[in-house]
Amino acid sequence: MNDALKNSDSALHPGARDELRLRVLRALESNPELSQRQLAAELGVSLGGINYALKALVERGFVKADNFRKSGNKVAYLYVLTPQGVAEKASLATAFLGRKLEEYEVLRQEIEALKGEVGSNDPDSGAKS
Repeated sequence: MNDALKNSDSALHPGARDELRLRVLRALESNPELSQRQLAAELGVSLGGINYALKALVERGFVKADNFRKSGNKVAYLYVLTPQGVAEKASLATAFLGRKLEEYEVLRQEIEALKGEVGSNDPDSGAKS
């Protein structure tokens, strides 16, 4: 797990903050009954980081938190993505994909350069017919 994702949301660089928000939105979309503690464990993020990210998502209108009775007298929250939240998830996913494709291209170029270096230093890599 990226150490930056374990820190508070406010301390993250924008790409990591967006990645955390995307991961939270994805997890809540698939299971709106997750508690903050369960969400933190599932995503490998501190409870405080999840709390901060959820507060930001709720304040921006991307997630709605509703009270419901889970069992007995215990009240829990149901985290539901709003239509704006679904649109934000799509936007974050698009941006995340773009960043990952850029990273992939840089890595691909580095790999090709390394293959060239290894090939040019290998005495057995001469032209063979």
